[in-house]
Amino acid sequence: MTDSNFKVLESTLRYLSYWYSQDNVEEISVNRPGEIWLRLRGRRAIPWVCQQDANLSRTYLNDIIHIIANTYELPFDPDRGTPVVYATLPGDHRFSAIAGRNVMYDNEDLTGGVAMCVRVHTEDVKFGFGDYGLRKGEKLHQLNPLAHMAEPEDPFERLMFSIKRGDHILVSGATATGKTTFLNNLLKILEPSKRIVTIEDTRELIVPHLNRVHLVLSRTEQTNNLTYPKIIDLVVRFTPDAIIGGEISTANAGALWELMGSGHENCFATIHAENSEAAYKAFTDRILHSYPTIDRAKTIKEMHEKLRVVQINREGNIRAVTEVT
Repeated sequence: MTDSNFKVLESTLRYLSYWYSQDNVEEISVNRPGEIWLRLRGRRAIPWVCQQDANLSRTYLNDIIHIIANTYELPFDPDRGTPVVYATLPGDHRFSAIAGRNVMYDNEDLTGGVAMCVRVHTEDVKFGFGDYGLRKGEKLHQLNPLAHMAEPEDPFERLMFSIKRGDHILVSGATATGKTTFLNNLLKILEPSKRIVTIEDTRELIVPHLNRVHLVLSRTEQTNNLTYPKIIDLVVRFTPDAIIGGEISTANAGALWELMGSGHENCFATIHAENSEAAYKAFTDRILHSYPTIDRAKTIKEMHEKLRVVQINREGNIRAVTEVT
């Protein structure tokens, strides 16, 4: 990077760096123009705080991505190439961004949205083993006490318990059984302070959480080279508290299953199947299209351990949950 490029980049970043250069900020996220989410350091019940900033206009945010791509000679073409840019900003801060039709905060983003995160690098914070709860002679912390509690027998309570515990959930059923509507109702149960990232081929999910990013990979209108395998890196860099997929298909099954094993809680999706066992098998068979060497029987067994299925069936105009595994 030349000195002139460095100066142009620093000048362009001034509005954004105002936020990520503050002492108590660990990460920033821009989900749409005009507002910014700050992930604060320390142990807080609500780590994300939202601030309004008119300087963060759509034009400014897109300019940032273009200038970063040009400065580091990175490919960036939301229409025909890659809509994603990863870079290390001055100060060793980690930058991740996406722009174009693959990101839609709401229906106003039909011509293309923008989202970005900056993970702040710092060498000033003293963080030792004790801050992780690792001390000689002491037991390790149990961060999720629900993980060691017996599940309720009542199906409704079992599902509520599962969501609070952070389980992955697959809503299964035939066409017109109301899977997406049911999934939208599950989203209302998630804590309002959670950061949500959705991955769909068509915007159908209704997310009430304000801190959210909607990623879209259309089956019919995709013209650039963003694929589901490539989107995995972007999703994990966006620090979600929950990952919500749309309908499981041969294109996205492998990516969604990989994200379910990435340490994140509450990964939800839907699938076409007639019962819970068929749902596990259908999910695995769709993964096999992208990962043909996986062990089918082993994967189905892992799904039984990691994934709760809510089965919905229909008879006439009656839709009913028939299984909560």
